Amino acid sequence: MNNAPQQAPSATPPVTTSADARKLAESLAEVMAALLKVVDAETALVRTGKIMLAMDLDPQKSELSRRYVSMMMQFKASHPFLKANTPDLLAALQRQHDALRTALQTSLTVLATAHAVSEGIVRGVNAELAKRSVPSTYNAYGNHNAPPARRATPLTVSRTL
Repeated sequence: MNNAPQQAPSATPPVTTSADARKLAESLAEVMAALLKVVDAETALVRTGKIMLAMDLDPQKSELSRRYVSMMMQFKASHPFLKANTPDLLAALQRQHDALRTALQTSLTVLATAHAVSEGIVRGVNAELAKRSVPSTYNAYGNHNAPPARRATPLTVSRTL
């Protein structure tokens, strides 16, 4: 009995011919171009505050991402053959991959900004509600007492409105 961990077999075997290499490169380029288009569209929608429309792109983006990962696994397994036999395809794929990486970094920045802005808004609303829920009193110096931070109540958001 062998107790060594077994690797799962690759979904698709590595390419062994130039024709297969070209086919893989073309398919990978198509998927990267489609994924780039979806990511750019999502980024544009989030920038303009159309979050619900951006969320509609999720199924398409998930399917393209799944295909991209699958093809990248085959690409990695085929890398030695591609490097030795089709360096031109490798260079073209690298340029396209760099463009996709740049778009993904931009998208992550936009999403992080939108998240920070929305969190700031929700925290501001919660702070205003907390101020209004405590009585307005004065301290010994005649200044308004601020509500204690631990007095803040949780905020409930209804998504059905």
